[in-house]
Amino acid sequence: MTRKIFITICLVTLFSVIASAGDNNSNTPLRFSKDGKFKIVQFTDVHWIADNPASDIAGERMNEVLDAENPDLVIYTGDLVFGAPAKEGYMKALEPVLKRKLPFAVTFGNHDDESGMSREELLALLKSLPGNLSTSTAGLSGVTNYVLTIGSASNAKKDAAVLYFFDSQSYTKIEELKHYTWIKRDQIDWYASCSNGFTAANGGTPLPSMAFFHIPLPEYNEAACNENAQMMGYRGEAACSPKINSGLFAAMRSQGDIIATFVGHDHVNDYLVNWRSIALCYGRYTGGDTVYNNIPGGNGARVIELTEGSRSFHTYIRIAGGKIINEITYPNDFQAK
Repeated sequence: MTRKIFITICLVTLFSVIASAGDNNSNTPLRFSKDGKFKIVQFTDVHWIADNPASDIAGERMNEVLDAENPDLVIYTGDLVFGAPAKEGYMKALEPVLKRKLPFAVTFGNHDDESGMSREELLALLKSLPGNLSTSTAGLSGVTNYVLTIGSASNAKKDAAVLYFFDSQSYTKIEELKHYTWIKRDQIDWYASCSNGFTAANGGTPLPSMAFFHIPLPEYNEAACNENAQMMGYRGEAACSPKINSGLFAAMRSQGDIIATFVGHDHVNDYLVNWRSIALCYGRYTGGDTVYNNIPGGNGARVIELTEGSRSFHTYIRIAGGKIINEITYPNDFQAK
């Protein structure tokens, strides 16, 4: 596709998000607060199974975190359900945000469409719910590829930060590669085109941006195995990444806008590693006892706080009992080492 077509696709995505928000009574745009802050709670790998008591602790933890944090946005980075019926599981996984009328965004994981509903059907369900900001960009691989912008505290119509959502999809059909597929070239080109548009509109300076998806990039393993890379948090397993590196990290580094990426997928990791001036971050496993989850301290969530006009962010993990662990200010805490 030409650059012009991709810019058009990016604009269509933004208009789609606005329309979706209007349809679902979430008319307040995302915006930095008067003190220049914006707080995100990331839930990941809820793995809800309807009518299975092993899921209950996931709901307890989400409620506890949301009561403590009162975020501006909740992001689910995939694998919300792990058993049929998918609709019932999705509604239970989303119940904590729905009852608080919080805006939320979802990007799908590799298990979401394995319980009787396709990705397209799941997105239609999301779009019917109040507070939903999840949408799709036509013509791209996967379903949950879209952009959300955060408006300035002084002017909601002025974009001050950008959140990119990628559908990392599920499994490759190439037999010798097996297992997980990779973010495709059309998704990367779409991102670069959107990034170029935001940079141009900002007078040539890239806007502080973050990316959210489910399956980690190969760079997560590369960074974690490099003795010179600075890491904070818990690493209990290797990143289950695609065997093909399709170049998304290189594109992000080239564009110069992405501060950090946030993923899930691997239930015994919650680390942040500084890799070539981008923070590669895991969320915290949020689910119950429906799948493996032997991370010390149990399930929880990642909290991310942005400051308007800054390419830094504050983040920590909140677990049972309101306890906060792994508190980090990026990049300050790494530069000091």
